[in-house]
Amino acid sequence: MENKKLCLALFSGSVDKLVAAGVILGGAAAEDMDVEIFVLLQAAFAFNKENAMTNDRVAEITDKKEEFLASLDRLNTAHWTETFAMVKEMINVKIHVCGFAGKVWNGYKKEDFIDIVDDICGIGEYMTAAEEADINLFI
Repeated sequence: MENKKLCLALFSGSVDKLVAAGVILGGAAAEDMDVEIFVLLQAAFAFNKENAMTNDRVAEITDKKEEFLASLDRLNTAHWTETFAMVKEMINVKIHVCGFAGKVWNGYKKEDFIDIVDDICGIGEYMTAAEEADINLFI
């Protein structure tokens, strides 16, 4: 039997949404799904090597940012990059950075991004993957 497919369009580069994406990836791992992640616009900022470990922006409830980040620490939550890497070791996960999004943040080649990135692609690949996926999410 073929694994179900999850296509995740990751637009947001905020920590709260990246952590949420990591939780979804954990669920995909529990279901032994194949996953394709397409890193779009603001997420490309977060996946850039220069920003991945220092980006602490939040998108929601911004006045509670410090409380949110402290809660992640208190709960011993792995950094989102570690969660993504762990799940990549468990199941078939491919992470693609949209070429346009990469260029917006001065990322022109795969080496400009963190090691978990598999390649740089065009938006057409996302459209095809979304069409073929059993589940398609946009964060």
